[in-house]
Amino acid sequence: MTITITAFERSPDRGRGLARDMRVRWALEEAAQPYDVRLLSFKAMKEPAHLALQPFGQIPTYEEGDLALFESGAIILHIAEHHPGLLPDDKNARARAIAWIFAAVSTMEPVIVDRETARFEEGKESWYEEHLAHVERRIRKRLGELSARLGDAEWLDGNFSAGDLQMISVLLRLKGSEILRDYPNLSAYVERGEARTAYRRAFAAQKAVFLAVSAGG
Repeated sequence: MTITITAFERSPDRGRGLARDMRVRWALEEAAQPYDVRLLSFKAMKEPAHLALQPFGQIPTYEEGDLALFESGAIILHIAEHHPGLLPDDKNARARAIAWIFAAVSTMEPVIVDRETARFEEGKESWYEEHLAHVERRIRKRLGELSARLGDAEWLDGNFSAGDLQMISVLLRLKGSEILRDYPNLSAYVERGEARTAYRRAFAAQKAVFLAVSAGG
């Protein structure tokens, strides 16, 4: 059965690999699973056909046969559970890897997204600087905790897993920032993820969409 995912027709990340379809593309590349991509305009994302798949009008979605899923974490977990390479065989290690998927989207990502929201939507407010400083303190707290847990290890818990894939995808939202550079082991961790062949293939595929749109005006 053909796997089809959805992605932005015109991604607001401008080809930087931050849109959440990138995570799904990466998981499918790690699992060596071919897939098709259906590109959507912002208008199409709010139309009934897409809302039937994703009730909040977002991307990505995942379709395979009579299965339709939304939310990148759920999609990655489904891929990892049904194809080798993204979850350990040992049941306890497998459970820990799944816990890291949830930690990435539930504990790490919200504070990082708060920073993006503050920077892009609240910059003209009188309280912006104070609020941004508060958000960045929260991020540093979480990064400090994650850095301590990772230590000198290559990955979060033994071999690379879907937990690392999701965590690195979240940390990439801080790429190039002083905040991430202050944690050298986390910066190196992200670089290891970016160096994976499956990541590079997924990134190239997503960026090709942006370049094609840009070339077309």
